[in-house]
Amino acid sequence: MRLCGAEPVFAVADASTGFKLSPEVLDAAITPKTKWLILNTPSNPTGAAYSADDLRGLADVLLKHPQVHILTDDIYEALVYDGGEFATIAQVEPKLIARTLTMNGVSKSHAMTGWRIGYCTGPRQLLQAMTKLQGQSTSNPTSISQWAAVEALNGPQDFLGEWRKVFQERRDLVVKGLNANTGLDCLTPQGAFYVFPSCQRLLGKTSAGGAVLKTDEDFVMALLEETGVALVHGTAFGLPGHFRLSYAAATSELEAAVGRIQVFCAGIS
Repeated sequence: MRLCGAEPVFAVADASTGFKLSPEVLDAAITPKTKWLILNTPSNPTGAAYSADDLRGLADVLLKHPQVHILTDDIYEALVYDGGEFATIAQVEPKLIARTLTMNGVSKSHAMTGWRIGYCTGPRQLLQAMTKLQGQSTSNPTSISQWAAVEALNGPQDFLGEWRKVFQERRDLVVKGLNANTGLDCLTPQGAFYVFPSCQRLLGKTSAGGAVLKTDEDFVMALLEETGVALVHGTAFGLPGHFRLSYAAATSELEAAVGRIQVFCAGIS
């Protein structure tokens, strides 16, 4: 955004709201200069997923501010758990279709990360401008990747339900393990394949290896050095005091990682 001369404004959604943006916070963040709202659901890094009712509240705010366009990142559309249904804002409020750019892809839903394929839909005028800009500034995906993505989207989709079931089981394993007397506080995410626990209660203490844990970055670096488990600190996502763990891994690997985290946390004093 800064490359385009824009100034990003962060409307904070923390654990108190389940990492979901509230209509009140959104409304307070919008000014006459606001051009875009970027909304990711289900979310990376928190796994928060907005229901249709959640999006209804945000849509009502956006209807009051006709200068604001919406970029909705729906890349984790297929990964919503506990029987929840995916919703996107243009579906909830058709009046916003004319100013909504919807992004998606096959990297997450179809495990095609290396194929580097994404796609979007939106107002024709905006798409024409995007095509003009991208065509002169970047290379483009190969025809092989494009046809592979077409086959993925048009082919059988029944496997997605089984994948979603396995991901939910892995999610539950990780959440239960991280909350098991570790000093961590981990909410249960509704989608994607991440958890975003708080390590606040362990900060200011010292690990068994002698590392002083002043920040979330200290926590994840000490964990890496002392146990070999690699995580991403929450400050990198704008929320200090947390860390991100991806459960897009084999169940056996997750069990081993959670066990190491439990031992690490038990050694903090």
